[in-house]
Amino acid sequence: MKNIVITGGAGFIGSHVVRLFVNKYPEYKIINLDKLTYAGNLANLKDIEDKPNYKFVRMDICDFDAFYKLMQDEQIDGIIHLAAESHVDRSIKDPFTFARTNVMGTLSLLQAAKLYWESLPEKYEGKRFYHISTDEVYGALEFDDTLFTEETKYNPHSPYSASKASSDHFVRAYHDTYGMPTIVTNCSNNYGPYQFPEKLIPLFINNIRHRKPLPVYGKGENVRDWLYVEDHARAIDTIFHNGKIAETYNIGGFNEWKNIDIIKVVIKTVDRLLGRAEGEDLDLITYVTDRLGHDARYAIDSRKLQAELGWEPSLQFEEGIEKTVRWYLDNEEWMDNITSGDYEKYYDEMYATSLPVRPLKQ
Repeated sequence: MKNIVITGGAGFIGSHVVRLFVNKYPEYKIINLDKLTYAGNLANLKDIEDKPNYKFVRMDICDFDAFYKLMQDEQIDGIIHLAAESHVDRSIKDPFTFARTNVMGTLSLLQAAKLYWESLPEKYEGKRFYHISTDEVYGALEFDDTLFTEETKYNPHSPYSASKASSDHFVRAYHDTYGMPTIVTNCSNNYGPYQFPEKLIPLFINNIRHRKPLPVYGKGENVRDWLYVEDHARAIDTIFHNGKIAETYNIGGFNEWKNIDIIKVVIKTVDRLLGRAEGEDLDLITYVTDRLGHDARYAIDSRKLQAELGWEPSLQFEEGIEKTVRWYLDNEEWMDNITSGDYEKYYDEMYATSLPVRPLKQ
């Protein structure tokens, strides 16, 4: 049996990865480690919470002592690291939290894994530390045919992307310095069920439901590459099991859209599924002052992943957005619970603790 920790497993992408691994690999023990901040919700995993190969642990990834003990107690073979602060607007307002979680938290996991695996007779044999990152570390592209490749130089422009770039460097440094078996992937924008509604697509679906304004940065001309979240989870599965140690893989959908065009597709889809006139809610679009340091365009070249490991996205955007909008409209209770924040109070009462934070051991 492989014992796998998935950090951030109660979040958007993490919950899809946890579900996939729990269902696909009954011989594995999957430990979902999550601090349960505002973006972590165990309701995302109701369907697998009673599976015999699943365990949830509430923990702050910055708590080195607690994670090192978990590595020992559970005899961890692999770490799939998704836990991160990820919203650019929040990073602009509070960069310290992003540096703490994304940089120091990743370093805490790396050091604990190093010490535990090096204590074993087999050391790093059969072990793997897989770090999930973002395309935003590469900076921005012009409005042309260029794409981010695995060789693109890092050029982060926001506190969020700077924190992720730093954590990527630490992961690679642990391979180069200590020989730790690491892999890094950089993925484009994800969309799909269970995404916290501060992000564009679920936020706008919810606002359209309630006929609230749809705030669009600048003129809405920024371009992003979009990938359905279950396709990302499949890519993570493929790379975790078959990717080459010390390699970087870009994961993308070859699916570029201007923000304003995405928004119009979402409006028309929601209106149709709610029985409203097509485009009835287009007048909810409200242009607002552009985000500070707003990158113009991201676009991922994932041909290396396709050529070496045979992965490719399964859904075109039109099909994926239809599934996504239907899910949010069919799960209004989930959305209302998320937007009210009641679930956070429930977790705090259930665990009756404010998580301790201890510094990394020297």
